[in-house]
Amino acid sequence: TAAEKKGEHHEVDNKIPTEGFYYAFELHTDFGELKAVGLDLLRKRIRETEALEALNEVSKTGVFLEAAGRSLESTGKGIVSVVKDPEGTAKGIGGGLKRFGRNLGRKAKRVSEDVTDDDENEAEKSTAEKTENVANAALGVNKSARVWAQKLQVDPYSRNPILQKALIDIAKVDAAGGIATKVVVPVPTVVSATSTVGGLVWGQDPEAVRKANEAGLKALGVADEVAGGFLRNDNFTLTDQTRFVAALAGVKVRGLADYVDAARGAETPREALFFTASAEMLKRQHGETPVSAVLTDSRAMVGLSGGRAVALLPLDYLAWTESVAESVAEIAERAKTELGAKGLQMQLTGQVSTRARKELQGLGWALKEKASAGSPTGQ
Repeated sequence: TAAEKKGEHHEVDNKIPTEGFYYAFELHTDFGELKAVGLDLLRKRIRETEALEALNEVSKTGVFLEAAGRSLESTGKGIVSVVKDPEGTAKGIGGGLKRFGRNLGRKAKRVSEDVTDDDENEAEKSTAEKTENVANAALGVNKSARVWAQKLQVDPYSRNPILQKALIDIAKVDAAGGIATKVVVPVPTVVSATSTVGGLVWGQDPEAVRKANEAGLKALGVADEVAGGFLRNDNFTLTDQTRFVAALAGVKVRGLADYVDAARGAETPREALFFTASAEMLKRQHGETPVSAVLTDSRAMVGLSGGRAVALLPLDYLAWTESVAESVAEIAERAKTELGAKGLQMQLTGQVSTRARKELQGLGWALKEKASAGSPTGQ
């Protein structure tokens, strides 16, 4: 939209290539440069930019300056100068990662239990990528940082390094002056997806959240080995995992435990977000027309709903390629054979190419583009 393309504190670069099934955006903000692969992630980064500006305004208040004077007097810096530190923490974020490919068919065979993004050695990673790992490990995200994340309606475990530094720094100031209860932050007009699991990620410490997720997986009948592999896959942030488990818990049908097994094989943060969003699409579909089962041994979320197989794909753009054609044909055949589907529907959060639309309809797929992601727009 026009507002997403350019706002008071951000602008999206006009050059927007695709990476696999997603658009790759370069986002220029008042606080640094960011890369967002996927419309959902772009919208999240724009919301986080608004949150940073809110913190910018907070840093101008007398309450903040008094507290900062006690906690940061050694550096003489307030929260804004720290946030705007031009070290390049966000430049190129997401670079160097394996792309989310075009395989929508069966889940990959694993050679080890744990799956992490090992494209590069830790020593070779950029500052941004190291910050991502710190964020995912929940280092520095203490109670005060979570309180401020809730006030700003943002994800406390976001991979956005600029936001992470800001939350940690405002937490330090808050520890000195206790300003969280004294400062009013305007409530955002768009509710973030984090709010759907906010009671956990904002209100509980990381270990408590992990235990809750572990219990949720156990309730779904997920084997301990699979649950352990999923929870240790650092391509999912703690919030991603919590959203994923919460969404599946709202459905509870045959095949979900196997889908967790597929998700634990996510090889990049982008792929992890795909699984998280697909689970939320399933929960939405289940609320509209109950889902009775999910296709096993599949990376695509395919549920039997109202007698038809519904493929739920949180993708920006689906072009017609040889691998897509093979995957679609395989999914259709398996859905009819294994789920007893009488009809086929494909729902995408984005859109398909002209040829893909023609080919899909020719194969009997009813197509719904720009479908709801199953969670608030803010992601």
